[in-house]
Amino acid sequence: MTGGSLGSPRFDCPIPPRLSPHADATQEWLSTWLARFDLPLDRDALDRLDRAGIARYAGRIYPDASPADLRTLAALFTWCFLVDDFCDTPHRSTPEEVDGLRQGVIRLLRTGPRSRHPGFTGPLRRMLVDAWRAPRARMPARSQVRFTDAMAHHLDGTWRESVNKAAGRVPTVTEYVPLRRATSAAYVSYALVEFATGQVLPDAVYHHPLLVRIAETANDLLSWFNDVVSLERDRVGAGGHNLVLATAHEHGVPVETAVALVADGWRAAMDRFVALRAAVPSFGPEVDPAVAVHLDAVANSVRGTIDWTLESPRYPAP
Repeated sequence: MTGGSLGSPRFDCPIPPRLSPHADATQEWLSTWLARFDLPLDRDALDRLDRAGIARYAGRIYPDASPADLRTLAALFTWCFLVDDFCDTPHRSTPEEVDGLRQGVIRLLRTGPRSRHPGFTGPLRRMLVDAWRAPRARMPARSQVRFTDAMAHHLDGTWRESVNKAAGRVPTVTEYVPLRRATSAAYVSYALVEFATGQVLPDAVYHHPLLVRIAETANDLLSWFNDVVSLERDRVGAGGHNLVLATAHEHGVPVETAVALVADGWRAAMDRFVALRAAVPSFGPEVDPAVAVHLDAVANSVRGTIDWTLESPRYPAP
């Protein structure tokens, strides 16, 4: 399995691929759903969004979700991608605009759809209200808190990256890795496992240090892979916010060398992920099934990101 054009580093993933049988039907539904919100995008941009196959991405992470739930998950994923584009296009939003969106989203998630914030209006707000309706009705309060906390962490990272870019500041590798864990939105997808599966983990298990390390490592795996694949695009507009570019800048090495270093780090992280997952203890017969479902989804996020990235025209062919 290859992942990048520069030297074609290998990303051998032992996690088996999964894909929901409802993914393609969900993608058709998604196009109809998007048309309801009068997005300020021209026909070409809407076509690119449709061809990205975001429903297939959701279907790879949550392959056992019901058709209705997969539609909700695909809608939330699409909203996240639109927010990413809002914050990180060539004519990207200012840090103040990103901060306004961040505050408005978190206020809505914490206090309900009637809450208002001047920084979060229009189609993006209406989309989130609609997509969040089913999880808000069904998820236990603690699961909603986990989702909101994950979204707050994600949008805080997006805002901090925006501040860096506006200041022309290139992060160090040590700074970039935790920042990337936020901007990837992987933790947001992990918080939705309970909605997709109906399996709710106790707080002590969800936040168990070993499960936290597994989630961090999976996040790194999918994020670093994406950074290699997105390298050519990020060279133009990321302001050094790419692990390859941060590595090259910090160590003073050519980008080609940095790609190889990142790929080496990715393979070491995959070995670590496999070992950590094998070391998960039993939490008791009543909890272990939910733990297994959660860890499967975290693993699916790694393999699903790789497979979807390689098939989606959102990214250049490796």
